[in-house]
Amino acid sequence: MIQRPNRKEARVRRHIRLRKKIQGTAERPRLSVFRSLHHIYAQIIDDTAGRTLISASTLDPEVKAALPGATNNKESAKIVGKIVAERAKAKGITKVVFDRGGQIYHGRVAALAEAARENGLEF
Repeated sequence: MIQRPNRKEARVRRHIRLRKKIQGTAERPRLSVFRSLHHIYAQIIDDTAGRTLISASTLDPEVKAALPGATNNKESAKIVGKIVAERAKAKGITKVVFDRGGQIYHGRVAALAEAARENGLEF
């Protein structure tokens, strides 16, 4: 019997493979993106210190106020990307390493990345 591949396990394997190459430092932290079925989360992480410097998601009150409706679309991802970039600029962070979390660079993940780039983050 042929079994379907487990999509979550495949994403986790891709993320582990990516994380072997991607490392966030104090000078250039890692912009990590996680996409769930209903929400999208972004964190800027300094891996050498093991600290999350900045975070934003569709669950934040600031983001919820700016959302037109649903939280699982490209518009909400753009708002999260814009807010994470603004918070990063306020802390003096301009360059980051992008960690797509094992997801393909398409749809909501790409919308978040493009919005972050448009609002001043370099990666």
